[in-house]
Parts: sequence; structure tokens; C-alpha cells
Amino acid sequence: MAAPALDGIVVLDLGQIYNGPYATFLMAMAGARVIKVESLVGETLRGRGETSSAAYPFAMLNQNKESITVNLKTDKGKVLFRKLVEKADVLVENFSPNTMAGLELGAEALLEVNPRLIYASGSGYGRSGLHRDFLAMDITVQAMSGVMSTTGMEGMPPMKAGPAICDFFGGVHLYGAVITKLFERERTGKGAIIDVAMQDAVLPTLATLIGAYYYKGREVQPRTDNRHPALTMAPYNVYPAADGHVSIICVRDSHWRSLTRAMGRHDLLEREDLARMADRASKMEEVDALVSEWTAPRGKQELLHAMQAEGVPSAVVRNVEEVLADRHLHDRGMLHDIHHPVLGDIVLLDSPLNVAFGDAVEPRLPPALGEHNSRVYGELLGLDKAALDELAAQEVI
Repeated sequence: MAAPALDGIVVLDLGQIYNGPYATFLMAMAGARVIKVESLVGETLRGRGETSSAAYPFAMLNQNKESITVNLKTDKGKVLFRKLVEKADVLVENFSPNTMAGLELGAEALLEVNPRLIYASGSGYGRSGLHRDFLAMDITVQAMSGVMSTTGMEGMPPMKAGPAICDFFGGVHLYGAVITKLFERERTGKGAIIDVAMQDAVLPTLATLIGAYYYKGREVQPRTDNRHPALTMAPYNVYPAADGHVSIICVRDSHWRSLTRAMGRHDLLEREDLARMADRASKMEEVDALVSEWTAPRGKQELLHAMQAEGVPSAVVRNVEEVLADRHLHDRGMLHDIHHPVLGDIVLLDSPLNVAFGDAVEPRLPPALGEHNSRVYGELLGLDKAALDELAAQEVI
């Protein structure tokens, strides 16, 4: 069997919460040796506790990693860390912009230690520009990026998207940037400094909304709940079912014809005023009422079967429990059953990239805080037990 794609790549992971740790999760699942570098009390997400709601995301994001501890506020800790940097290919962090520089461990300083290092920073708004020092979390970036203003019902306050989309979009782009620079390093032999902003990464998701802005004469459009942002497509909505909801979108006129067949409403095919997308959009309320009349008394699975049989873009609206039990995702290798010592039997996610390559990776639970101090400091720096015991006594590790 061929070695994993990132086999031999050593990553120092100083990531916190979601953004940085997701980028390094993707690296770990691609075969990199990811060493989670934590303070003596652990990173923020670990610090929330194994019995809190943070326990699952911590387990998910820190699979297949090693953990070491080091106190970077001490001189000896900084010396130790710089020695690790000499051995590393990649460093990932998503602290506030001045944090590492304040510790005398900024990107430029560490590239002097190791000119081949790929130093990757994730942040809310980037390491340059007017907003570089704004404190950023997913909800604040959703607000600043325009995502929140487009979500929810018109006439009601803006709403955040339920998932942490900015954190994870940022993490995906952070991963992509690192891999791009690793590829470039093969040609140049030089390291790089990477600055990925969550706001930059999430802006492309506004494509349809920006399109609506220009299409409507450069006017900011009101929120359209679950309908098309420019109100130019119908059916395009979430519709009631007897046991929940279904999502239906007709991108082409042929999809509308397929839907009418699934509905058993051949009479609608004869209506010239509904034959074209623009016509249906102009009668959106009527179209939605016709579809809802069909969906409301029927079960989700019955509706899905009827629409999929006719080739209608459609889905049932599922909750988290239903998704975790999805046989399709388990069969593809995206979801894995595993036993967690605190959470019990849980489902963990693989890397979507591994699924794409057909390379399922057996999940390995996240390490205990500092679990791999002996292994990492011993293998990479040659420190023996006596040296490690002394560093521990001095509260450096």
C-alpha cells in the first residue's frame, strides 16, 4: 500500500477551537504527523471539559494527532519550541494577530530558525487591514461578512447560520493554502507565510446574494426566508410534509415538468403561464401553494421517492440524529462508529478528502493533554527522561 499523501510532513498545531484545528485535522487524516502544541492547561476547546458540549467537537477535530505541552511564556519553553520548529515542515496557529509576535515567536522570526517552514495563520479578518485586531468568532464574522444579514425571515432580526460556517470555511482554505505552499516549496526550497482570513473564505458563499444585488439594480434585497435570494426561481423552497419538511428546487423548466408528473398534476403541464421559469417566479405564491398542497398530507420518504423517481432535485430535511445514522454516509466511510471513554458510543467524521480518494482512515481518539511529551521530545529533540522530568519540575512542560 502506498504511503499517505502527507507522510513525513511534521506539523506543529497551535490551533484553537475550530478554525486551525480543522485545517490540521485534514492534514492528520492525510498522513501528516500533527503535533498538537498546548499550554500546560490545554487549548481552549479542551479546557471547556470532557463533560461539556465541547467534548464532541474536540474529539472530532483532534483525531489522529499527538499532544505535547510547553509553556511559551518561559524562556526555556521558547528555546524548546524553536528547536521543534527546526524539525517541522508546517506551523498552524489561529491566535489573535499579535500573540505569537508578542512571544518573540512570530512568523518572520521562526522562518529565520527554519527557512523551509510553512507558517500558516488563521484569523477572523486577516493579519493586515483596518480590522486586523478585531476579536473574531464565527458569529461575529458571519455578521461582518454579510452572511447574517441574508439569513432569516424578512421583518425579523438577522439570524446566524446554525453551523459554524466561517470557522470551517476558514479551516478548509487554511489547509488548501498550506498544501499549495508545500507544493511550491518542492520547486523553490523556500518556506512561506500564510494569512487566511475567515471573512475572506466565506465571501464566495454570497455569490447568489451579490448576483441578486446587481440584478435588482444595485439594491440590497430583503431576506427571502427559504426562497431564492433574487426571487427568480420557483419552486425553490422548503415545503411541509406530514412528518416534517422537504426541500425542492427546480433549476430547469424540465424539472418543473418532472415535478408535475411526480405530483400527478398533468393538468399543470398544460398551463402556459407556468411553463417557463420567469412565469413561475412571477406566480411564486401560487406555485408554492400548489406544491405545498401536494406535500403536506404525505410523508417525507414517500415524497422523496416520488420526486427522485422523476429526477426532481429534492431532499428530506433531516436533524442531526438522522444524519449520524445515515447508512449512505457510513457506507462511504465518511462516518465511523467509535467508543469514547466519556461520551460513550459516538459517531466520528473522517476527512471528506479521504472519502474522495477512497482512503478511509481508522479514527484514533484525541490524545490526553501532553500524552506524547516523551515520544515527541525524545524522537525529535533527543531529550531523555531526566531532562523531561527537570522541565516538568520547572513547569516548562
